[in-house]
Amino acid sequence: MAFPRHRSRLDDAGRAALIRVLEAPTFELIPLKNADDQASHLPAGATVSVTASPAKGLMATAELSLRLHERGLRVVPHLSARLTRDRRELLAYLAPLRDAGIDRLFVVGGDPEEPGDYPDALSVLREMADLGVLPAEIGIGGYPDGHAFIPDEWLDAALAAKAPFASYLTTQLCFDPKAIATWIEGRRAAGITLPIKLGIPAVAQIPKLIEISARIGVRDASKFIMKNTAFVGQLIASGGMYRPNGFLEAVAPVIADPTAGIVDLHVYTFNQVVSTEAWRREYLAALGASTAGAGA
Repeated sequence: MAFPRHRSRLDDAGRAALIRVLEAPTFELIPLKNADDQASHLPAGATVSVTASPAKGLMATAELSLRLHERGLRVVPHLSARLTRDRRELLAYLAPLRDAGIDRLFVVGGDPEEPGDYPDALSVLREMADLGVLPAEIGIGGYPDGHAFIPDEWLDAALAAKAPFASYLTTQLCFDPKAIATWIEGRRAAGITLPIKLGIPAVAQIPKLIEISARIGVRDASKFIMKNTAFVGQLIASGGMYRPNGFLEAVAPVIADPTAGIVDLHVYTFNQVVSTEAWRREYLAALGASTAGAGA
């Protein structure tokens, strides 16, 4: 299969597709001091993905997830395999989430150089399945732009092995619409049929965007940004503030293609919810949406 590539103008199908995925996206939060305050600016009932931080530990993710769940948000806690020491810590992490009725996880390999008993996401997925504690809904990650340290063939093999455990996959940050289209084509050709949540960066100052992208393993983000003259021109015009309008319009033909299976956006907010939510509502209005999305 071959998905349509970028068109010079956003057509009706692309506009409808963008409205569809922007009306109720998933918002990602990092368990930092400002997370609770930033969450108060999310739409009512929004889906919130809570990351796992090596600096804060797993329980910081669980604690923030529980607080947001109590506020009526649909929470997706992250489980970092390499951050989980052993079976005892795994069960201790899952128990309060399960008791609160949170029956979903996003499972990643994670960043720590020295893992505990689980070196990768597949090992912890298998452990949960063996223990009978696998949540009803599981998300896993995909890398359209590759990974800074893991060869592409390893990523492909891992994705194929994890797919039977998963309900959907979320793509890591990628600034190249062509790379996204090519990656999705390849995964569909390889028999990966999971629905896709397309990861997009939120509104952010460019230095912050490059810093965070490098930290989470996005390959050559700064090189892509600086070699793309149209992109740089947009940044200059906007005072150095990144907004994903142009990116979304370039990838809209893929989002509109039902064979791609893009069901949602995963917005990496960098805990900048106020500016991100203002952008989302303004952009929906510019696209002609009848409402400002969830919580309107």
